[in-house]
Amino acid sequence: MALIPSIFGNRRSNIFDPFSLDIFDPFHDFPFSGALSGGQSSGNEVTAIANMRIDWKETPEAHVFKADMPGLKKEEVKVEAEDGRVLQISGERSKEQEEKNDKYHRVERSSGKFLRRFRLPENAKMEQVKASMDNGVLTVTVPKEEVKKPEVKAIDISG
Repeated sequence: MALIPSIFGNRRSNIFDPFSLDIFDPFHDFPFSGALSGGQSSGNEVTAIANMRIDWKETPEAHVFKADMPGLKKEEVKVEAEDGRVLQISGERSKEQEEKNDKYHRVERSSGKFLRRFRLPENAKMEQVKASMDNGVLTVTVPKEEVKKPEVKAIDISG
C-alpha cells in the first residue's frame, strides 16, 4: 500500500501539477446537496468527481485537455476560463429514471456533479480557449504564447 499515493496525506503543492491540491479542491465553492453539506446523500457526487478522467498534454502550440464523458451531451458540460489562469471543467450526469418494475442487480455508472480545475502556466492564452465534444470525449485547447527567440545580431570583426 505504500506505493499508492494518498489523496489526503502527502499534500502536494505545485502550480503546474494538474493534480496539485492547492488548486484541485473538488469541494471548495461547489454546491453539494447532500452529506457534505449536512443533508442526506448517496455519495454519487464524490464518485462522479473521482471518475472523471482527464489527460493534459502540452504541444509546442497549446495545452490540450481530453476528458472522457460517455453519455453526456455538450449542453451538460461547462468549460470556464477563470482569473489567475485557471481552467475549470464542470457539469452534471443525470441519474437514469427508474421504472416501477425495474430491479437493479448492480449500479456502477456514476451520476451527479463533477468539477475539475487546472492552473495553467503563464504562457497560456486564456482568452482563446476552444472546446469541442466528439463521441463522448471533450477536447479543450488552450493556445500558448509564441516563444520569442532572442534576436541575434551578427557583429563584424574588424582588424
